[in-house]
Amino acid sequence: MARRIPKGRLARGTRIGGLAAREAARGVGTRLAMIGRPEQARRILAERSALQAAQQLVTVLGGMKGAAMKLGQMLSVLDLDLVPESHRELFRAKLAELRDRAPAVPFTGMRKVIEDDLGPLSRVFADFDETPVAAASIGQVYRARLRDGRAVAVKVKYPGVDEAVRADLRNLEMLSGLLRSVLPSAGDAGVLDEIARNVGGELDYVNEARTQHRVAQRYRGHPFILVPDSVEEHCTHHVLVTEFVEGQSFEGIRAQPEAERDRIGEIVYRFYITSLFTDYEFCGDPHPGNILLHPSGRVGFVDFGLYNRMDAVHVEYERTGLRISCERRADELYEHWVRRGIIDPAAGVTPEEVLDYVWAAAGWHLLDEEITVTPELATGAIVLAIDPRAAEFRGMRQQLLPPEHVFSRRADLFTFAALGQLHTTNNWHRIAREWLYGESPTTEIGRTIAHWRSGR
Repeated sequence: MARRIPKGRLARGTRIGGLAAREAARGVGTRLAMIGRPEQARRILAERSALQAAQQLVTVLGGMKGAAMKLGQMLSVLDLDLVPESHRELFRAKLAELRDRAPAVPFTGMRKVIEDDLGPLSRVFADFDETPVAAASIGQVYRARLRDGRAVAVKVKYPGVDEAVRADLRNLEMLSGLLRSVLPSAGDAGVLDEIARNVGGELDYVNEARTQHRVAQRYRGHPFILVPDSVEEHCTHHVLVTEFVEGQSFEGIRAQPEAERDRIGEIVYRFYITSLFTDYEFCGDPHPGNILLHPSGRVGFVDFGLYNRMDAVHVEYERTGLRISCERRADELYEHWVRRGIIDPAAGVTPEEVLDYVWAAAGWHLLDEEITVTPELATGAIVLAIDPRAAEFRGMRQQLLPPEHVFSRRADLFTFAALGQLHTTNNWHRIAREWLYGESPTTEIGRTIAHWRSGR
């Protein structure tokens, strides 16, 4: 049984002294590269070059409409307290420009989009609330009631957004220089193609409806997870109609008592992380706006435009690398990455550096202790994972980022960030051992899910 770490200990940036001392005594001596090191992340963000790159990125993406808002959603989960106070307001303003740059489209314009695809509103809907309940990256969401009485969410694309996003994606090459300044492989053509494919896929509401229906069927009757089904007969290229999920928004979830936030955190982890390794598919868009607390206590998940299937070979590659890292076999991990072409043996990267880097990005799955995930901790992980400017990570700037792993790693980091917003505590490694080693669940939630699965 892992001992409980006092709340806030890791978030305050202290080293995990007890564990480090025990490992050093065993002769391992591997540093836990990210956990408990927000000061290092703060120094990275304080570098003038990093801030200039961020400002330039905002400027370039400022006119990208749907793509820019998606970036704003991603960045909104980061902890701006890590940005030096002298630059914080500027940085916050820059992010707000992206996050809030949703097209202001009156309902008359949105109604035309709906009726062009579905015909007169009264033919399909008994009631339709003209006030949007949410703004998505490429459209707005309305609440309505079908003529058969079902309450539904109606996601409608902004007029002209298809053309705008496709034009932006054609210009992704403009960003390659900026991306390479942070992580050279992120500007690789294959990586940019993967980003374009996924973001472009969000425009395909018909495919999203099929995907959501399939995922909803998988989770139907689940004891803890709720996925609203799509109403495929009313889904078109510009309109997506799904079951409406009643429930508290993420802000309401954040106000829940500690024990409830811990419970919800485990469910979020299992939906966004465990699914990749058990089902070979995952939702690539884990951010707070897509998570709701249903009155039944189940956690609802919405928005499946970035839902990804991953080849089993690539999933097993990730699983193997994480197992090796968990067991601190640095030389084997190094060879694992060299064989895949992730690092060049001539780059001067050491096995210890590779191991430290994996712990920087994924240490929360590997550390066998309870961790309270906070915004500061999660942001430190993201900054150190994508901007390895620390001295021990300099060689990692030459790593190759395989395109097929781009969105699985993004999902992992931004799940961590979403959990940071909840200040939720768990021994994440004990949950991870289910998909790392095929072990039986050690939590009540895990055992209940296993029982539910066995009865299907």
